Amino acid sequence: MAQHNKPIHLTPKGLEKMKEELRYLKEEKRQELTEYMGAALADGDLRENAAYDEARMLQSANEARIADLEEVVARAVVVEQEAGANAVAGLGASLQVEDDGGTRHVFHLVGSLEADVLENRISDESPLGQQLVGRRAGDEVALGARRFTVVEVMFE
Repeated sequence: MAQHNKPIHLTPKGLEKMKEELRYLKEEKRQELTEYMGAALADGDLRENAAYDEARMLQSANEARIADLEEVVARAVVVEQEAGANAVAGLGASLQVEDDGGTRHVFHLVGSLEADVLENRISDESPLGQQLVGRRAGDEVALGARRFTVVEVMFE
């Protein structure tokens, strides 16, 4: 985490997902790794014990992820928007857009830590995300040679 005081904008779902991962890593994964390390220790000579070395690496990675998630949760600012006929796209919005060919797409605007292109979860900091923020139904958006018309702005 580069800037330790900058707020991290998340959707309510994104924050809950991160809190759930943090709970899992602390309450379940730590216990699994402790048991794995105990079994590796029981195998004897630690100088040539690959299982013990692996357990230590896994434990270290788990603790690093826990620290990262704790930082995110501590700095999280949940962004909620109100829906309606004149809804303005912002973090947490789902936008139905139509391209020049008449094909409709749905993009979900999320913070950069929640982005997942495979699920059409677009970061508000990405080029497309920056174009979509602040848009309303009927607005046109251009990204390179592609043009989209916003059909609907929804909040879950």
